[in-house]
Amino acid sequence: MISNTPPAPYYAVIFTNIRTPGDQGYAEMAQKMDDLARQQPGYLGHESARDKLGITVSYWESREAITAWKNESQHRLEK
Repeated sequence: MISNTPPAPYYAVIFTNIRTPGDQGYAEMAQKMDDLARQQPGYLGHESARDKLGITVSYWESREAITAWKNESQHRLEK
């Protein structure tokens, strides 16, 4: 699904990871992070593709919102 972002300016954060055979629980953790991100002030949406390479692009209103997400305690614990 393509995010319905507002007119620019806004910011994008790109997160990539390599899937491995031993990453059981990845889908559940990805869903947990998706749900948590949606609750953050300044969150605008995201897009993901997950196969052998996982990539997520999330969109934010400001750099401050990105920093707050980066420093959110559950987000930091679950990395």
